[in-house]
Amino acid sequence: MSDPHDTCDIAIIGSGLVGASLACALEGSGQRVVSIEAVAADAGSGGRDPARSGFDERNLALAETSLNALDALGVLAHLRAPLAPIRHIHVSRVGDFGAVRLAAEEHGRTRFGAVVVARELGAALEARLAMLSGLRRLCPARLVEGQAQADGWRLRLACPDGERILFARCLIGADGAASQTRRLLAIPDQRHDYQQTLLVAAVAGERRADGHAWERFDRYGPIALLPRPDGLFGAVMGVAREQAEAVSALSDDAWLDLLQQRFGWRAGRFLRVGRRAAYPMVRVLAERIAGHRAVLMGNAAQTLHPIGAQGFNLGLRDALTYAELLVAAGPDGDPGGASLIGEYVRARHEDRERTVAFSDGLARLTSNETRLAAGLRSLGLLALQHLPGLRAPLAVAAMGYRGRTPRLARSR
Repeated sequence: MSDPHDTCDIAIIGSGLVGASLACALEGSGQRVVSIEAVAADAGSGGRDPARSGFDERNLALAETSLNALDALGVLAHLRAPLAPIRHIHVSRVGDFGAVRLAAEEHGRTRFGAVVVARELGAALEARLAMLSGLRRLCPARLVEGQAQADGWRLRLACPDGERILFARCLIGADGAASQTRRLLAIPDQRHDYQQTLLVAAVAGERRADGHAWERFDRYGPIALLPRPDGLFGAVMGVAREQAEAVSALSDDAWLDLLQQRFGWRAGRFLRVGRRAAYPMVRVLAERIAGHRAVLMGNAAQTLHPIGAQGFNLGLRDALTYAELLVAAGPDGDPGGASLIGEYVRARHEDRERTVAFSDGLARLTSNETRLAAGLRSLGLLALQHLPGLRAPLAVAAMGYRGRTPRLARSR
């Protein structure tokens, strides 16, 4: 039987970008929600401790669907800096013929999406969470043990004032690629190491970022430039894993020279680079996204290569879908019931499968050096550029419309 002294309907393990978004989406659902986060908030900075997953200096390309949802959830109103719109997308590969150029105005939009610094989005989510009346937060609190029961989960938590027991009718795992919830549910995962490390930094150039997003590929990985709200470029440079340490140790000038050499001059000369960070690229794919009265979402369900900027956008649609199904079930709906969880799995299948296939396929194809792969890439780039009927689905996918789109993510 459940412990009557400390109970909730939904326990969200992990309060990163996806877990926090889910908490916002559940406001007003009539469910008692508890958010459990192992790392304490950094009150002095107005945001999260840098160790908190996802709240860092990475630049997030938010698809149109994500912007729609975050606006409807009241999160964007708390951003301290304006969004940087993505109006043009340019995709090419060194040594291949052709390039794909997409313009939002050709598809009846002012933008495909927009860029925000992950740290800034994290601070906006923190501000919104503080306003939620139906949310209880345990932070810091670490999940020590979980026991499945017929009607939910008995969770043992380690808190600063000692251990406590919490009973939850449904367990949500939004705790990242190394998900403890996934292990608790005994869900196996499939891993693929791309043998790449992505080096991320803000870069100043002789031209300001002006709504153009570039993705350039070569044998070592992707080189991307995203427009930032401060007029800088959010630069991503993929390097072979064995070269990552040496490249990270380069002086600023040498690092910029390497970026310039690999990316080219489409954005002009690069002048300065900010603090750099490194992220090894390993795909982690849970074999199932649900278990007994439990659901995985975000990086706990699928950690993708960031090529094409799909990860957070996909995870946000996970959270929105679950919240939408639960709200539709009414205030008396069972958040961990087999019917609701089964519907969640079915609703997420197409979007998840297509997005994972796109991200992984693009990462593998663009790093393949064979003549056959080069020929196929060139034909594909030329076809996409010259056949509007092929570009349109690509633009729609770039805006986040894949499979069953959650209501809050649709254009209003």
